[in-house]
Amino acid sequence: MSENHPRQITADAPLPDGVPFVDLSFQYAPLHDAIREAMERVLASQAFILGQEVETFEEHVAEYCDSQFAVGCASGSDALLLALMALDIGPGDEVITTPFSFFATASCITRTGAKPVFVDIDPASFNLDPAKVEDAVTPRTRAILPVHLFGQCAEMEPLWRIAVRNGLAIIEDACQAIGAEYRGRRAGVLGTLGCFSFFPTKNLGGAGDGGIITTDDADLASRLRRLRMHGDAG
Repeated sequence: MSENHPRQITADAPLPDGVPFVDLSFQYAPLHDAIREAMERVLASQAFILGQEVETFEEHVAEYCDSQFAVGCASGSDALLLALMALDIGPGDEVITTPFSFFATASCITRTGAKPVFVDIDPASFNLDPAKVEDAVTPRTRAILPVHLFGQCAEMEPLWRIAVRNGLAIIEDACQAIGAEYRGRRAGVLGTLGCFSFFPTKNLGGAGDGGIITTDDADLASRLRRLRMHGDAG
């Protein structure tokens, strides 16, 4: 092999020493002591599911997003599914969304028995194109599910006008956009429900998995709390 070309790397070739494939240690290093203290509080409380730590986190997220309510759950995928379930979306219904997203955006719709209706994105923003959404609305449409990608919110004002005109709910997939803003308001309060993920690779990643749903609707918040616990209001 020529000296000007490095040795080819084959599938069974070992990785170079000292270069781990994934290293997230620096992500958590500044928070090491605070994380340990929080974990010790959980262990001491024996409240391993929900509990005071989750309630406190829900309060912080609600305040940060300027939302009336925030309901924690196991993942961003569960957040999307629970949001649809809280709206009673199911077989025979349609939900308009984008194919340019993680597959959970569409699979949460099919898990309810509803049909995802894909609408193309605006190539300038990579988000759902409102001009194409209107044409996709049918008598079976129940909701619009825009995805805020790369920290940039979808064009929510025209989407909201379409939703109001047709009696539709809006579920924000904000799993990659916590903290993003649209006209002075943060993602998660721009629709009926907002869904977030805390998977380690997300904008606000956790040491594990988690999700949360924001809403200003007290009835929906109450339904979400029951749904996340199989109907138990806690």
